[in-house]
Amino acid sequence: MALKNYKSIFKELKKSYFLSLQSVVLFLVTYIDWTLLPYITKLEGTYLPVFMISFFMLLGALDGIIQPLFKNIKIYNIYLFTIVLDIVQISSYFLISHSILIFTYIILCIFTLQAITFEIARVHTVDFMQEEEIQLKDYLILRSFMISLAIIFGSISAMLFDYLNIKLSNLLIYVGSLGIFAIFIQYKLYNKFKKKVTLNEVLIEKEKRDLSDKFRG
Repeated sequence: MALKNYKSIFKELKKSYFLSLQSVVLFLVTYIDWTLLPYITKLEGTYLPVFMISFFMLLGALDGIIQPLFKNIKIYNIYLFTIVLDIVQISSYFLISHSILIFTYIILCIFTLQAITFEIARVHTVDFMQEEEIQLKDYLILRSFMISLAIIFGSISAMLFDYLNIKLSNLLIYVGSLGIFAIFIQYKLYNKFKKKVTLNEVLIEKEKRDLSDKFRG
Protein backbone atom coordinates (compact mmCIF):
# COMPACT_ATOMS: atom_id res chain seq x y z
CA MET A 1 0.00 0.00 0.00
CA ALA A 2 1.09 3.56 -0.72
CA LEU A 3 0.44 4.50 2.93
CA LYS A 4 3.65 2.71 3.90
CA ASN A 5 5.56 5.60 2.29
CA TYR A 6 4.59 7.78 5.24
CA LYS A 7 6.16 5.31 7.62
CA SER A 8 9.41 5.13 5.66
CA ILE A 9 9.76 8.91 5.39
CA PHE A 10 9.19 9.53 9.10
CA LYS A 11 11.50 6.64 9.92
CA GLU A 12 14.27 8.43 8.03
CA LEU A 13 13.33 11.71 9.72
CA LYS A 14 13.92 10.21 13.16
CA LYS A 15 17.49 9.42 12.14
CA SER A 16 18.32 13.07 11.38
CA TYR A 17 18.34 15.69 14.13
CA PHE A 18 19.01 18.32 11.48
CA LEU A 19 15.95 17.42 9.39
CA SER A 20 13.80 17.14 12.52
CA LEU A 21 14.72 20.69 13.54
CA GLN A 22 14.09 22.01 10.07
CA SER A 23 10.68 20.30 9.89
CA VAL A 24 9.64 21.79 13.25
CA VAL A 25 10.70 25.29 12.16
CA LEU A 26 8.90 24.96 8.84
CA PHE A 27 5.72 23.80 10.57
CA LEU A 28 5.76 26.47 13.29
CA VAL A 29 6.45 29.43 11.02
CA THR A 30 3.87 28.31 8.44
CA TYR A 31 1.31 27.58 11.16
CA ILE A 32 1.76 31.03 12.73
CA ASP A 33 1.45 32.77 9.37
CA TRP A 34 -1.68 30.88 8.33
CA THR A 35 -3.31 31.42 11.72
CA LEU A 36 -2.78 35.16 11.33
CA LEU A 37 -3.41 35.33 7.58
CA PRO A 38 -7.25 35.49 7.67
CA TYR A 39 -7.08 38.33 10.21
CA ILE A 40 -4.45 40.19 8.19
CA THR A 41 -6.49 39.67 5.02
CA LYS A 42 -9.45 41.27 6.78
CA LEU A 43 -7.26 44.20 7.83
CA GLU A 44 -6.00 44.50 4.24
CA GLY A 45 -9.50 45.00 2.93
CA THR A 46 -10.23 47.54 5.65
CA TYR A 47 -7.08 49.65 5.68
CA LEU A 48 -5.02 49.10 2.53
CA PRO A 49 -5.76 50.34 -0.99
CA VAL A 50 -5.74 47.89 -3.89
CA PHE A 51 -2.46 49.41 -5.07
CA MET A 52 -0.59 48.34 -1.92
CA ILE A 53 -2.19 44.89 -1.81
CA SER A 54 -1.10 44.35 -5.42
CA PHE A 55 2.36 45.65 -4.54
CA PHE A 56 2.84 42.99 -1.84
CA MET A 57 1.56 40.31 -4.22
CA LEU A 58 4.11 41.53 -6.77
CA LEU A 59 6.95 41.29 -4.25
CA GLY A 60 5.91 37.77 -3.27
CA ALA A 61 6.12 36.68 -6.91
CA LEU A 62 9.78 37.73 -7.22
CA ASP A 63 11.33 34.80 -5.34
CA GLY A 64 12.27 32.89 -8.51
CA ILE A 65 13.71 36.01 -10.14
CA ILE A 66 15.97 36.97 -7.23
CA GLN A 67 17.16 33.41 -6.51
CA PRO A 68 20.33 33.83 -8.66
CA LEU A 69 21.36 36.81 -6.50
CA PHE A 70 21.70 34.44 -3.54
CA LYS A 71 23.33 31.53 -5.35
CA ASN A 72 26.49 31.66 -3.22
CA ILE A 73 25.00 32.78 0.08
CA LYS A 74 25.85 30.66 3.11
CA ILE A 75 22.73 28.91 4.39
CA TYR A 76 23.35 29.80 8.04
CA ASN A 77 23.06 33.47 7.08
CA ILE A 78 19.62 32.70 5.65
CA TYR A 79 18.51 31.30 9.00
CA LEU A 80 20.04 34.25 10.81
CA PHE A 81 17.88 36.49 8.62
CA THR A 82 14.76 34.44 9.44
CA ILE A 83 15.49 34.92 13.14
CA VAL A 84 15.66 38.68 12.59
CA LEU A 85 12.36 38.56 10.68
CA ASP A 86 10.67 36.64 13.50
CA ILE A 87 11.94 39.10 16.10
CA VAL A 88 10.61 42.03 14.05
CA GLN A 89 7.28 40.22 13.58
CA ILE A 90 6.83 39.55 17.29
CA SER A 91 7.87 43.12 18.13
CA SER A 92 5.27 44.46 15.70
CA TYR A 93 2.49 42.86 17.75
CA PHE A 94 2.85 45.67 20.28
CA LEU A 95 1.76 48.14 17.59
CA ILE A 96 -1.77 46.74 17.52
CA SER A 97 -2.90 49.18 20.21
CA HIS A 98 -1.11 52.17 18.64
CA SER A 99 -1.45 51.93 14.87
CA ILE A 100 -3.33 49.11 13.18
CA LEU A 101 -2.26 50.46 9.78
CA ILE A 102 1.48 50.30 10.50
CA PHE A 103 0.98 46.87 12.09
CA THR A 104 -0.72 45.64 8.90
CA TYR A 105 2.06 46.96 6.67
CA ILE A 106 4.81 45.41 8.80
CA ILE A 107 3.11 42.00 8.98
CA LEU A 108 2.56 41.92 5.22
CA CYS A 109 6.22 42.82 4.66
CA ILE A 110 7.31 40.04 7.04
CA PHE A 111 5.02 37.47 5.40
CA THR A 112 6.37 38.38 1.97
CA LEU A 113 10.03 38.25 3.03
CA GLN A 114 9.48 34.96 4.88
CA ALA A 115 8.01 33.33 1.78
CA ILE A 116 10.98 34.45 -0.33
CA THR A 117 13.52 33.47 2.34
CA PHE A 118 12.17 29.95 2.80
CA GLU A 119 12.25 29.37 -0.95
CA ILE A 120 15.91 30.43 -1.00
CA ALA A 121 16.61 28.17 2.00
CA ARG A 122 14.89 25.24 0.27
CA VAL A 123 17.28 25.48 -2.69
CA HIS A 124 20.37 25.68 -0.50
CA THR A 125 19.28 22.81 1.75
CA VAL A 126 19.72 20.49 -1.24
CA ASP A 127 23.50 20.86 -0.80
CA PHE A 128 23.27 19.08 2.55
CA MET A 129 21.06 16.20 1.47
CA GLN A 130 24.04 14.14 0.35
CA GLU A 131 25.10 13.97 4.01
CA GLU A 132 21.70 12.64 5.10
CA GLU A 133 20.24 9.17 4.64
CA ILE A 134 16.94 10.52 3.34
CA GLN A 135 16.63 10.82 -0.44
CA LEU A 136 16.10 14.24 -1.99
CA LYS A 137 12.67 13.22 -3.34
CA ASP A 138 11.59 12.05 0.11
CA TYR A 139 12.85 15.28 1.65
CA LEU A 140 10.82 17.40 -0.78
CA ILE A 141 7.74 15.23 -0.11
CA LEU A 142 8.27 15.65 3.63
CA ARG A 143 8.67 19.41 3.24
CA SER A 144 5.43 19.69 1.27
CA PHE A 145 3.68 17.50 3.84
CA MET A 146 4.77 19.70 6.76
CA ILE A 147 3.70 22.87 4.95
CA SER A 148 0.28 21.43 4.09
CA LEU A 149 -0.19 20.18 7.65
CA ALA A 150 0.73 23.61 9.06
CA ILE A 151 -1.66 25.39 6.68
CA ILE A 152 -4.51 23.02 7.63
CA PHE A 153 -3.94 23.45 11.37
CA GLY A 154 -3.42 27.20 10.98
CA SER A 155 -6.66 27.60 9.05
CA ILE A 156 -8.61 25.49 11.55
CA SER A 157 -7.11 27.50 14.43
CA ALA A 158 -8.14 30.78 12.79
CA MET A 159 -11.71 29.50 12.31
CA LEU A 160 -11.85 28.31 15.92
CA PHE A 161 -10.52 31.60 17.30
CA ASP A 162 -13.00 33.52 15.18
CA TYR A 163 -15.87 31.29 16.31
CA LEU A 164 -14.91 31.86 19.94
CA ASN A 165 -14.59 35.62 19.31
CA ILE A 166 -11.01 35.66 20.55
CA LYS A 167 -9.58 39.18 20.45
CA LEU A 168 -6.73 39.80 18.01
CA SER A 169 -4.52 40.97 20.90
CA ASN A 170 -4.99 37.61 22.66
CA LEU A 171 -4.31 35.75 19.42
CA LEU A 172 -1.06 37.69 19.04
CA ILE A 173 0.02 36.61 22.52
CA TYR A 174 -0.57 32.99 21.49
CA VAL A 175 1.31 33.15 18.18
CA GLY A 176 3.99 35.33 19.77
CA SER A 177 4.72 32.57 22.29
CA LEU A 178 4.99 30.05 19.46
CA GLY A 179 7.21 32.52 17.59
CA ILE A 180 9.66 32.71 20.51
CA PHE A 181 9.90 28.91 20.52
CA ALA A 182 10.43 28.96 16.73
CA ILE A 183 13.28 31.46 17.16
CA PHE A 184 14.92 29.11 19.67
CA ILE A 185 14.74 26.21 17.19
CA GLN A 186 15.96 28.41 14.32
CA TYR A 187 18.95 29.49 16.40
CA LYS A 188 19.82 25.81 16.86
CA LEU A 189 19.59 25.34 13.10
CA TYR A 190 21.73 28.43 12.53
CA ASN A 191 24.48 27.02 14.77
CA LYS A 192 24.26 23.56 13.20
CA PHE A 193 24.51 24.93 9.66
CA LYS A 194 27.34 27.28 10.59
CA LYS A 195 29.37 24.45 12.13
CA LYS A 196 28.76 22.25 9.07
CA VAL A 197 29.72 24.95 6.59
CA THR A 198 32.80 25.99 8.59
CA LEU A 199 33.94 22.37 8.93
CA ASN A 200 33.48 21.79 5.18
CA GLU A 201 35.47 24.94 4.39
CA VAL A 202 38.29 23.81 6.71
CA LEU A 203 38.36 20.35 5.09
CA ILE A 204 38.44 21.86 1.60
CA GLU A 205 41.34 24.16 2.54
CA LYS A 206 43.19 21.21 4.08
CA GLU A 207 42.68 19.14 0.91
CA LYS A 208 43.99 22.04 -1.20
CA ARG A 209 47.10 22.36 0.99
CA ASP A 210 47.73 18.60 0.94
CA LEU A 211 47.34 18.56 -2.84
CA SER A 212 49.69 21.53 -3.20
CA ASP A 213 52.29 19.92 -0.91
CA LYS A 214 52.00 16.67 -2.91
CA PHE A 215 52.82 18.45 -6.19
CA ARG A 216 55.70 20.34 -4.60
CA GLY A 217 57.10 17.12 -3.18
